[in-house]
Amino acid sequence: MEDVAEGFLNELIRRSLVQVVDTFWERVTECRVHDLLHDLAIQKALEVNFFDIYDPRSHSISSLCIRHVIHSQGKRYFSLDLSNLKLRSIMFFDPDFCNVFQHIDVFRHIYVLHLNIKEVGYIPYAIGSLYQLKFLRFRGIHDLPSSIGNLKNLQTLVFDPVRYTFQLPSETVDLINLRHLVARYSEPLAHISKLTSLQVLERVCCDQWKDVDPVDLVNLRELSMLDIRKSYSLNNISSLENLSTLTLFCRGDESFPSLEFVNCCEKLQKLWLRGRIEKLPHLFPNSITIMVLQNSGLTEDPMPILGMLPNLRNLDLFRAYEGKEIMCSDSSFNQLEFLILYGLENLERWDLVTSAMPLIKGLGVDDCPNLKEIPERMKDVELLKRNYNKW
Repeated sequence: MEDVAEGFLNELIRRSLVQVVDTFWERVTECRVHDLLHDLAIQKALEVNFFDIYDPRSHSISSLCIRHVIHSQGKRYFSLDLSNLKLRSIMFFDPDFCNVFQHIDVFRHIYVLHLNIKEVGYIPYAIGSLYQLKFLRFRGIHDLPSSIGNLKNLQTLVFDPVRYTFQLPSETVDLINLRHLVARYSEPLAHISKLTSLQVLERVCCDQWKDVDPVDLVNLRELSMLDIRKSYSLNNISSLENLSTLTLFCRGDESFPSLEFVNCCEKLQKLWLRGRIEKLPHLFPNSITIMVLQNSGLTEDPMPILGMLPNLRNLDLFRAYEGKEIMCSDSSFNQLEFLILYGLENLERWDLVTSAMPLIKGLGVDDCPNLKEIPERMKDVELLKRNYNKW
């Protein structure tokens, strides 16, 4: 389903109906539409009763639409007679109204609940009665009740962080259809391997992962892990046979444990490693197309190893190398299209032979104060910038 939706979005972009604002790892993460198209879309949505946006000025919303969007005056919205509406979707963006769950009866038929509010604290136990719910996204929530385990149809559970961590009840593992879990939670989630439908697991801390047996997570394709320490072993990640995207962040100035397991992830395409790497593995999966090395502290030139990856298209070195010279030899980086060198403060020389990087399209070189010059062939390549503030 996710691939189909992404295909539709890309088709709208191709037709210039949607404008790309930002991308991350070759995926669109933020987009917008022209004001005229925005107004037309809202008009057409109303005509076919697809959705309606609450207008506090007229204090009205269509009784025929089963999808509502509220940007302000949430208290006034809930003063409307909504009792006879079988709403399917509510997207709530009024940060000043926190008493949303006083009106939980309005939600009893919904499939999509998106709440972006300042601070509501705890969710009532009654949320477990929203049996139709498939998509649940919160901001401003501290904890979930145990009744969350009743939501057997839930496919996506996202918690946008307001504070550092929050509590997920053990009943979360009863969400047998859960496909996306994006949350930084404070206690180990025992038996997470029961979530066999899980495709995306983001912001999990290494403390929560280290004792997991992931062999049953056969559908997991995206994993991001935080607070990694050198004393931990990450070898169990190699059991994730369908893993295609892996993001690993060390805690503070910690170093990674051995990364040799990465070569066993035969379907891995996107890899981001943030933290000190004492020794770069000599072998990576040939399937890798995008790699980010950040704060790695490498003392040996990584280019001879990385240049041999046959499908690598994007490479970002962000404060990753402390040496004075990098060398891109014959026939290296045959598929590389985009290269970022940032914060390589000791770098003085970049040797690039004629046959290296034949397909390069974009180059970013920033905060490399000692680099005397870039190779002549790179001077006409489009300049790039990157944003590393994903979390």
